[in-house]
Amino acid sequence: MRARLYRSITVSSLLVLAASAPAAWTTLGAAPAATTLPAGVTQTASVEGITEYRLANGLRILLFPDPSKQTTTVNITYLVGSRHEGYGETGMAHLLEHMVFKGSPRHKDVPQELTSHGSRPNGTTWYDRTNYFETFSASDENLDWALDLEADRMVNSFIAKKDLESEFSVVRNEFEMGENYPQNVLMQRMMSTAYLWHNYGKSTIGSREDIERVPVENLKAFYRTWYQPDNAILVVAGKFDEARTLGRIQKLFGPIPKPARKLPSTWTVEPAQDGERTVTLRRVGDVQVVGATYHVPAGSHPDFAAVSILSFILSDTPSGRLHKALVETQKASSVFGYPWQLHDPGALMLGAQVRSDKSLDDAREILLRVTGEAATQPPTADEVRRARESLLKNWETTMRNSEWAAIQLSEWAAMGDWRLIFLHRDRIEVVKPDDVLRVAQTYLKRENQTVGMYLPTQTPARVPVSETPDVMAAVKDYKGRQAMAQGEDFDPAPAAIEARLIRAPIEPGLKLVMLPKKTRGAMVNVSLSLRLGDEASLQGRTTAAELAGGLLMRGTTTKTRQQISDESDRLKAQLGVFGGATSATVSLETTRENLAPSLRLAADVLRQPSFHESELELLRQETLTQLESSKSDPQQKAFTALNKHLYPWPKSDPRYVTDPEEKSALVKAVKLADVRAFHQDFYGASAGEIAVVGDFEPGEVKALVQELFGSWKSRQPFKRLATQYQERPIVREMIKAPDKESAVFASSVRIPMRDDHADYPAMVLGNYMTGGGFLNSRLAARLRQKEGLSYGVGSSFFANPFDQNGEFGGYAIYAPQNREKLVAAYQEEVARILDKGFTPEEIADAKKGWLQGRNVSRATDRELARTLSLREYYSRTLAWDATLEKNVQALTSDQILRAMRAHIDPAKISFVQAGDWDKVKAAEPGVRAGGP
Repeated sequence: MRARLYRSITVSSLLVLAASAPAAWTTLGAAPAATTLPAGVTQTASVEGITEYRLANGLRILLFPDPSKQTTTVNITYLVGSRHEGYGETGMAHLLEHMVFKGSPRHKDVPQELTSHGSRPNGTTWYDRTNYFETFSASDENLDWALDLEADRMVNSFIAKKDLESEFSVVRNEFEMGENYPQNVLMQRMMSTAYLWHNYGKSTIGSREDIERVPVENLKAFYRTWYQPDNAILVVAGKFDEARTLGRIQKLFGPIPKPARKLPSTWTVEPAQDGERTVTLRRVGDVQVVGATYHVPAGSHPDFAAVSILSFILSDTPSGRLHKALVETQKASSVFGYPWQLHDPGALMLGAQVRSDKSLDDAREILLRVTGEAATQPPTADEVRRARESLLKNWETTMRNSEWAAIQLSEWAAMGDWRLIFLHRDRIEVVKPDDVLRVAQTYLKRENQTVGMYLPTQTPARVPVSETPDVMAAVKDYKGRQAMAQGEDFDPAPAAIEARLIRAPIEPGLKLVMLPKKTRGAMVNVSLSLRLGDEASLQGRTTAAELAGGLLMRGTTTKTRQQISDESDRLKAQLGVFGGATSATVSLETTRENLAPSLRLAADVLRQPSFHESELELLRQETLTQLESSKSDPQQKAFTALNKHLYPWPKSDPRYVTDPEEKSALVKAVKLADVRAFHQDFYGASAGEIAVVGDFEPGEVKALVQELFGSWKSRQPFKRLATQYQERPIVREMIKAPDKESAVFASSVRIPMRDDHADYPAMVLGNYMTGGGFLNSRLAARLRQKEGLSYGVGSSFFANPFDQNGEFGGYAIYAPQNREKLVAAYQEEVARILDKGFTPEEIADAKKGWLQGRNVSRATDRELARTLSLREYYSRTLAWDATLEKNVQALTSDQILRAMRAHIDPAKISFVQAGDWDKVKAAEPGVRAGGP
């Protein structure tokens, strides 16, 4: 559950992903509607496999069948967000989102149900909408449960005062967590300065005071107004029976009456900006940020396609103009661009991260100059083509995955109508350089920008704000294209998968495992791991290895960094190639027709990196910037200190845990010769695994893998680094993290266990009930749900498949003022578990949820490919998974309690906390301390 926070500038906006997305795909005719519709259900539109129906009470239904998925996603979107909040109500939409998880008459414990059904759920709030979604193993029982859950909490959620009293501090902690990151805060300040009157200038998560003071009666009134069928859109995507599902929806949602009230309108129109605006933020931190925000049209406006292309041309890495002007000249370490695509006129945000030893004034001058020049220096045909291909690739990636598409439809529905997702794609396809130049000249004016400075002028210009288009007129007769090709009905059970696997060794040492199957859009996923070096040969070479891995995608002897990016977009491939001290990995998602050239591209990246000095310096600066940014982060401080204590390897050892200061010194010292030498000495295919899952011909893939990697031998032999158990003394450490609103608790104890131990299944399920699931574990129920002490809390357990080495740990994010309460509650809950164990009901629900969660993972091709690759590394088949799941299913409460008592001693658990402890001293007596 979350409000959309302003993210790290290295992460793309979700709305940009929606305006762009997946790779190559084929299409068939739109899926036909059910031949006989249930009484009270009417069909209203059908575009490219998505069909809309409507109930008499106004509920809109979108069905998106995808039989190739072994999962189903239910997503309900309410057209209400922070844009609809009144005075004193900031954050109400997001707070209500949290409260809807507190239960309803037929579903009193929502987190428990979400966990027991093995679902992947969440709820999110944004400017124009709120949504709730859950993805689960495809079955009639699971779908009926999810639909009944959403129908009941649509109008019957408790919204009780007692729940509000605990949850408001959880939401406040989420607010405080965002306040830890100055970059996020700066982006919000820029928006609030750019918008004088419109609610887009207010953060979705709201103000601390409104969150704390909102009366439950106001929250209930807000809920009764907006959470109604005539203001909701229900999406069902994945594997399901359409006719049966429509019948169930009519039965569950149809009886909800259409409300007599008329939905309130939001009528505020942001006036044209009349001059540059400035904002300065001064907070503790390590990395400087400069940005510029410009008003642009609504996301449904025809100009927005050109705005998206313009944003890419300016801010893409590595092709963007800002990257070349700022990053390649080392004036900045990274750049970003966010075109906020919203219901009403939105904003284009551009900016850069600048290291503390660089001039922020210089970066600001270059940022504004390059942005301004976009209005006088027309984009080239190559720039527009590159942007278009990348955005369309991302669009296709989303639509090829019905789960992602089901969730993304929330954004487009909130802009006015779900069909805009296709209309925007069509508009992207026809954007020309003249269109991009025109929008740059229209919107990138000095008088329309909000930056960190103020300059008066005698000749002001005005940029008129475009009216929000009539969306219904734009989509009224829109038919779209043929729907995407469907995949097969796939069984994700371990035995069913194992029966279809084809294994083939590839000389000199690759293990190839293949799972051919029909997939939606003829999609293929590849997971490749190369194993590198041994304990002796890797001494003192970790940083060179990491930089070598970071440079792989930045150029080969045959292709520049830009050409690699362009080729990946042309092939509509999602390609990632990474490397570290002990392994190099390839993650590839593409289509059947592009599999061979995509694998050739990956092999070129792995085998023939160019390792240019200029790219090493760029990577060095980016890495140092990230390290500087992490120095003051409580989470980094806590977990680094804890892991240093638990795993005291020598400094030269590849397993040594470095802190940011140590790593910065190492990064500065690495030479290009070190990077090249590591690749030359260690890279090769003498040891490794490659898994291929999807639509392909096995014989062709085997021959191709043999051709690409068969002659590639590693100079240094591979021998796995052992991590045998070592008992460590307990540590209880308090680390200062000044000027941070939230603190972090990290705990752990090492356990002498391998994953073939008889107690391993019991420990896995015990940990799942202790700190796993969705807000339904013992720790979450106590620290978040009941006491409101922590926004994020959980536990972890692992046991090594090779060595007698395991670990049980926990974590929590909380307000510094709640330090003593949180530690006490955590220790009490662990002690209670070890004293009395779990109830039979808890265990039954946990088994169901854990097992279904594993099925969901195996039904996701990317995750399945990674799992198959790991099983080859462990020299295991999926029979191991089947045995583990059988053993977990057979567990009794006594077995779980005995195992946890045998391996977890509370007195031996170490924990480290990091936070601003001065806030604890400054807390006023009698005032309740801040939330989780």
